[in-house]
Amino acid sequence: MRKIECIIFDLDEVLTDTSKLHYKAWKKLADEINVYFDEVINQRLKGISRRESLEIILELSEYPFSEEEKEKLTETKNTYYREMIETLSPQDLYWGVEELLQDIKSRQIKAVLASASKNAPFIIKRLEIEKYFDYIVDANCIKKGKPDPEIFIMGAENVQANPENCIVIEDSIAGLIAVKRAGMIAVGIGNSELQNYADYVFENTGKVDIDFLCMSVRD
Repeated sequence: MRKIECIIFDLDEVLTDTSKLHYKAWKKLADEINVYFDEVINQRLKGISRRESLEIILELSEYPFSEEEKEKLTETKNTYYREMIETLSPQDLYWGVEELLQDIKSRQIKAVLASASKNAPFIIKRLEIEKYFDYIVDANCIKKGKPDPEIFIMGAENVQANPENCIVIEDSIAGLIAVKRAGMIAVGIGNSELQNYADYVFENTGKVDIDFLCMSVRD
């Protein structure tokens, strides 16, 4: 009989909405280097690393940026983003998230944060939820971004959890593909389009039903 050992959370648009801040930071950078960038292009950046995001943005640039220049651009974007997330507080948590984290802790199930953001530790500190997580994996820890499963496998390994007994809560298609490649249970957050990639889909994180998921896994 299988038993849930660990629940792994993505960050952006799962625990809080930092996506709008990412967009504003990328937009500011794009305007400065005269590259067209809008919300449609921004959708392509979901779940991937900062450097991969920059490469997508620069697709519309006629200027051949060097590797050194690209590195400086990612640093500039991160500076803008860090300034913006300084304003985050517990009030920016999505509805029901803290109650869900409390429920998981009360069941003695491990909780892991797995985010493509290098700022993940700082963000959860601003949200005052770091006490709920047993381990954090961010872009500083991995070599390959989603849809590679490395980030989730590393999270499970560091809390000694069997991958098949891990649930991952994700909002991006790239992330859900990575979950399945890791051999874990994929829970999508968002609309019904995610049903093609996830084992279960909930409208938002606050509606995630741990009792239902635990029973489903046992069955």
